[in-house]
Order: sequence, then C-alpha cells, then structure tokens
Amino acid sequence: MEELLRNYLPIVIFLAVAVALGVVLILAAVLIAVRNPDPEKISAYECGFNAFDDARMKFDVRFYLVAILFIIFDLEIAFLFPWAVAFKDVGTLGFWSMIVFLGVLTIGFAYEWKKGALEWD
Repeated sequence: MEELLRNYLPIVIFLAVAVALGVVLILAAVLIAVRNPDPEKISAYECGFNAFDDARMKFDVRFYLVAILFIIFDLEIAFLFPWAVAFKDVGTLGFWSMIVFLGVLTIGFAYEWKKGALEWD
C-alpha cells in the first residue's frame, strides 16, 4: 500500500502546487488591483459603440450567419490539423475520408457564396 501511495505522490505535489499558485494569484489580484475606475472603464462596451435601445431587440440574421460560418470553418481547421499531423499513418481510407469532408465543406461554401451569404450590404 505504501508503494501505491508513493506512486501518487508526484500527482499530489502537482495538485498542491497548482492550488497554491491559484490562491496566490487570486490574492495578489485582490491586494494589488487598482480600485479607482473611471467612467470609461466601467461603461458598457459593445461593438465599438455605446449600448442603446432594449437588450431584447432583434438582431439582423447576418450576425448569426457570420457566427455559424465561423464555427463551421473553425471546426474544419480543428479536424484538419490532427489529420495533417498523422498524415503518414491515416492510410488511403483516411485520406479519402478527409477529401470527402473537405469536398462537402467546399460545396457548402460555394453555395453560401452563390446565395450572397458572405455579402454585407
């Protein structure tokens, strides 16, 4: 049993150092932080201009469309990096699977482009 506990000692030390560092950084921020905010710092910042109107107002659908497009192409890159790193080991099936994936995304991108989803009037 003592041998088992000795094997976990580095993990316990690591967790203790992580917790201690977290507590020290939080306390340092509380003690050292400047507490004289000016109106510019505490003002609401939203898209480069002051907030106006009701917070429950309707937004243009283009904001959502841009967000969805960003997520789609961000996920494409997230899938592309591991594939590129392991390119030697994926084999023919892995290669053609990624080509099909990229083809579907390219067709979707061309469709969005043709429909004018990327235009901001």
